[in-house]
Amino acid sequence: MSLREDPRLLLVGEPASTRPLAHKLRSLLPVNEAEHIADALEQLRHDHGTTVCFVDWLSQDSFFETARLLEHLPAGVAVLADDTRVLWHNKVLTELCALNGLIVGEKFLEAIPEVEIVGPDFCPLHTALGLDEISRSVIKIREKRFIQLDVVAVRNASESAVFLVVVARDVTSEVIERNKLDAIYQAGVELGDLQPQDVREMSQEERIDLLKSRVLHYTQDVLEYDTVEIRLVDPASKFLKILLSVGMQPLAQTRELYAREQGQGVTGFVACTGRSYLCEDTTTDPLYLPGALNARSSLTVPLILHDEVLGTFNVESPRPGAFAEQDLKFLALFAREVAIALNTLNLLEAEHESTAERSSTRMLRDVSSPVDEILNDSAWLLEKYIGHDPPMAERLQRIVQHTRQIREVIQTVGQALSPEARQSPAQGKVNSRLLSKRVLVADDDPSVRQAAHELLERQGCIVETAHNGEEAILMSRRFAYDVVLADVKLPDMNGAECYRRLQESKPKLPIILMTGFGYDATHSLVKARQMGMKSALYKPFRLDQLVKAIEDAMSVD
Repeated sequence: MSLREDPRLLLVGEPASTRPLAHKLRSLLPVNEAEHIADALEQLRHDHGTTVCFVDWLSQDSFFETARLLEHLPAGVAVLADDTRVLWHNKVLTELCALNGLIVGEKFLEAIPEVEIVGPDFCPLHTALGLDEISRSVIKIREKRFIQLDVVAVRNASESAVFLVVVARDVTSEVIERNKLDAIYQAGVELGDLQPQDVREMSQEERIDLLKSRVLHYTQDVLEYDTVEIRLVDPASKFLKILLSVGMQPLAQTRELYAREQGQGVTGFVACTGRSYLCEDTTTDPLYLPGALNARSSLTVPLILHDEVLGTFNVESPRPGAFAEQDLKFLALFAREVAIALNTLNLLEAEHESTAERSSTRMLRDVSSPVDEILNDSAWLLEKYIGHDPPMAERLQRIVQHTRQIREVIQTVGQALSPEARQSPAQGKVNSRLLSKRVLVADDDPSVRQAAHELLERQGCIVETAHNGEEAILMSRRFAYDVVLADVKLPDMNGAECYRRLQESKPKLPIILMTGFGYDATHSLVKARQMGMKSALYKPFRLDQLVKAIEDAMSVD
């Protein structure tokens, strides 16, 4: 048997410990010595005849003792030659990287099946060799398994050989969590990206549909939930209206729920308390109401913005205990983005309504004076031609009708574009008792006539104005009004005379005289009261005083 075929021994450790033993053993078989692990690895790589290794157990560089310890580490460990071929690896690495048995002698990355370097370092082995510092990178193997590699170069005592030590750790959960958080953030950006220029031509329903499609896409694509239900809380009634429902049974979709702690299922509880709820087993949970078919677990989180619960976000699974705290965390984060997107949608709608209201108010303001001028002139012409030229009078009546329709159309369109605007406290609610009541205001001050339009039209009135008493008398004679407001000091007559002549032409027409506080040089109010006037207003008056005076005047038989 040649020497090459004989087993040989490699002693690794401090020379003071290994040399006495090497001297004794050399009579039995060839013995080599190595002071450091790196030197031992170098010899093992070139001398394949060595089959036995003995390490000084007291040595800090004890190779086999270290290897034995490394087998029990939760991390995978491999030692590579400078050409990246594997010299040794522990069993954990085999399981971690889904290796097909031992890969000693193979190039490390090439031996790992279906490997993809994710980064940040796309050449971690060569980086460690070239820079003599630890390099770190993440590799992806098989479907969604991520392994972090930490690589460091180790040199022998003479600096003549270099080896790589690779430590591998499973970071799948960390990477997936980070990726999911990034995806949720991106989803939030997309959900909130509802720019006015993009949605200006959309109806409110189309905007809601756009948001619903995006929410569903990210729920299924990022969170990987196929069954989802989103309900929104009505602030007044606390009714939970369905915004989005996918995978729920018809019974669940038609079920009426309210934001209450008891009797309204998990959804009602979450909407009422603002607390998330994890139902691990639907068959034993006292709050759960059937939602998805064969659902065995559910997760429900509130949609919260500025400490206000806007609604609920519910997902369900056919597996018991399908959701964990991490799922709760992700869904809560996503629900926050949905709440922000809903708020953005509401702000856009409010902006749209506000713009529409401003536009309609401005159009009404700008058109009110010309319309009144047309009505004034028409009343004068009707007075002149009514008995002499019936076709002309008929044509003038059509002009009056069409002129009024123009203003009414503008007002109706404004209310349709901004249905909530007339309900705002700042502008006052529409008064049902004044709705569609036609009011004639006679005053030579244009600011008073304009204010009458703005204030009373918000109450639902139809307002027309006259510059003086003669116009007011002509208009009241030719057009029907529910009440007349006239200033006591008109350019062509005082309030008492105006009151008398209006009464003569329309005896049952309610008339209210207006005067500056304490000013009534002609004693018009006294004279008008003697003639039967029931209401008077002293400028400046509040809106509620004006409304009450009109209501009182119209209620008098």
